[in-house]
Amino acid sequence: MGTRLRVSIAASDAEAGAAAIEAAFAEVRRLEAVLSSWQDDSELGRLNVAEPGEPVRASAELLGLLAEVRSWAQRSDGAFEPAVGALIDAWDLRGSGRIPGEPDLQRALAASGRHAFVLDMEAGTVTRRVTGGWMTAGGFGKGAALRAAAGALRAQGVESALLDFGGQLQALGSPADGTAWRVGVAHPLRRREEAVAIRLADVSAATSATSERFIEIDGERYGHILDPRTGLPVRAWGSVTVVAEDAMVADLLSTALFVIGPEAGMMWAETFEDIGVLFLVEDDGPIDSFWNRAMEPWLEH
Repeated sequence: MGTRLRVSIAASDAEAGAAAIEAAFAEVRRLEAVLSSWQDDSELGRLNVAEPGEPVRASAELLGLLAEVRSWAQRSDGAFEPAVGALIDAWDLRGSGRIPGEPDLQRALAASGRHAFVLDMEAGTVTRRVTGGWMTAGGFGKGAALRAAAGALRAQGVESALLDFGGQLQALGSPADGTAWRVGVAHPLRRREEAVAIRLADVSAATSATSERFIEIDGERYGHILDPRTGLPVRAWGSVTVVAEDAMVADLLSTALFVIGPEAGMMWAETFEDIGVLFLVEDDGPIDSFWNRAMEPWLEH
């Protein structure tokens, strides 16, 4: 999935611990074979290259994941959307980058969004409707894999673990001292500098920002997170961290809220009863930090 997974666990002995960790890695490898949009032979990859209009049978697992994602896409009014492959191509985000002309951008928008794929849960199929349209799991794949990996650890009897998957964390239980896992949230621009500390137990934390992943064209930087509604890169305003029991929800919501932005995002975040949201806003000065009520228990004061 283009990043590293590090697993730290408490186990009764080294052999049992190694077996549990290997079970977690096996689940991540299995999910990569389902969700990778970099490989045409993954399950999602086969959907992405299917002949438009031709239903393709999909596993119950993939259909379930796509249905979950689609539900959150609706709840975010399209701020989160997996079918943005045509926009990724238009901006050449997987290459050296380019600024698309208006006709190219409009064609990419027409090949993106919910209408680009049809899910038929009863028939167990997915139909690609438009040439050039494809889905990426970039906004939810790590979370789905972390959820599966955590399940594998629990099945092995692990009660205390911390998984770090390219910056998204999953905490199982608490450390041996019975407190909570302490994690630093980085400054939006100075990634080696801690801005806020949070403490996690039996939840996942995901952060979205554009400080590390971007393309540079004619001296200008453009972030890797696109707004599916406009097709344009989201302005680098800071970062958003989401803490949720479900790792996939934390993953996709951090992306959705970054797209929405801190002001409107905070209004939506206040409606969450059990999902914590932390905004760090940087605007040529000191960081402005604010959060919803559900984030309070996780903040280090």
